[in-house]
Amino acid sequence: MTKADLSDRLGYLNARNTLLALLELGVVPIVNENDVVAVDELEGTAFGDNDNLSGMVSNLVDADLLVLLGDVAGLYTADPVKDKSARLIPRVDRIDDGIEYLAGGTRGRGIGGMVTKIQAARLATASGATVVIADGREQDLLLRLAKGESIGTLFPPATTNIESRKRWMLAGLATKGRLVVDKGAVVALREQNRSLLPAGIKAVEGDFKRGDTVDIVSEAGERAACGISNYSSQELAVIKGARSDKIESLLGYGYGDE
Repeated sequence: MTKADLSDRLGYLNARNTLLALLELGVVPIVNENDVVAVDELEGTAFGDNDNLSGMVSNLVDADLLVLLGDVAGLYTADPVKDKSARLIPRVDRIDDGIEYLAGGTRGRGIGGMVTKIQAARLATASGATVVIADGREQDLLLRLAKGESIGTLFPPATTNIESRKRWMLAGLATKGRLVVDKGAVVALREQNRSLLPAGIKAVEGDFKRGDTVDIVSEAGERAACGISNYSSQELAVIKGARSDKIESLLGYGYGDE
């Protein structure tokens, strides 16, 4: 499986239906990236590691639990190899920039280290799954987790019951650009579940058309949301920062306030 397989809505649904059908038949699917096909890793069209792939699969099948195994016991307060006082963090309720900073300081060989595990955990928890990062060398790890034992670092789900279309957008597989927005817009999107207005847009990145999926990020670069743009990148470059009642006068037409 590659990102290209899932980047359009139909491909995403086909993969989802295939995996769910296999599970219904009692088959345990083993999913891996097709390394022969995935030659565009540096261009962002491949997953590049099994951590992010596993986060995507958990999104596809509405998984209740994602277990990410490595050679460390979980997320630490510092690099446990360099800092002997580093403590294991048993639970992370919200994955923010501080958590990602800690992940960058933990041990990670190649591209499959703690950073990618946190990226996968962010997607999986946002999709409604619980995530555990633990040491794969632990004896009977999965059985003990199933019994409720606390092992590694637990990330509870950030939300539940997301419809399939939103899951696909959340995965960020088909985003064509980014909108940088101000603090007020971030609050409106995250806490008030409101749509984005042009007044809150600070910058437009990428070349996209009306109807394309875009990421919405804060001025610090933190992903706040994603959505389907009602205007193209060229149109947004004209109306960004403007009040909604000025859209038609600036463009000569309008597709709505949002």
